[in-house]
Amino acid sequence: MKTYFTIFLAMIFALSAYSQSQMRVINGKVSTLNGLPVANFKIEAKKSGANAMTDSLGHFKIVTETKDVLLFKGKVFRNERVRIKEETQDSVFVHVDFIKTEKNKERAIGYGYVDKDDLVNAVSSFDSKQADFCSYNDIFELIKGRFAGVQVRGNEIIIRGNSSINLSNSALLVVDGTVVQSISHINPCDVRSIDVIKDSAASIYGSRGANGVVVIETRRGSDD
Repeated sequence: MKTYFTIFLAMIFALSAYSQSQMRVINGKVSTLNGLPVANFKIEAKKSGANAMTDSLGHFKIVTETKDVLLFKGKVFRNERVRIKEETQDSVFVHVDFIKTEKNKERAIGYGYVDKDDLVNAVSSFDSKQADFCSYNDIFELIKGRFAGVQVRGNEIIIRGNSSINLSNSALLVVDGTVVQSISHINPCDVRSIDVIKDSAASIYGSRGANGVVVIETRRGSDD
């Protein structure tokens, strides 16, 4: 009888040790709108049941199982899921798409997700749900007609004015996450959203973003 009891205890300890070995601590950061950190954002580990909140810089730490799923759900963001696998690094960086409406801007500030000044200075944006992009003849007419203070000179877009006599003042152009030299080939009807980014929010692009950044998401790039 003692032998069976000893074997039973050994099995319990072995299972406990195995279970503990399957737990992992994942560090991460949540950002939105091309680099703005998202604060007070709740993350849930589906299998371990653990919850975490991001700090003011968007950082979080959460206990997961080896094969787990992190759920990112915010009231003004599209839901995201990140699968934690054995080969997953201990640090994850997650971008959550902000649903860009005037009401959501107010809610984002109210919930403490982003600072008001950061949100206002970060981006001017329009998406195809707010306006009929197909009514414009070309992409430059669309940008010029929708963004106050943005100048279009031929195929050149100027966001911050003439900051240099000899160097280029053109904004950096990013289409579906890729830096491009020209956007003249883009049909306005194919555009899902346009963001004009300037000042500190453009620093994520380094020196290339010094003159501001025009970020275009097409329907093809968003799989619409």
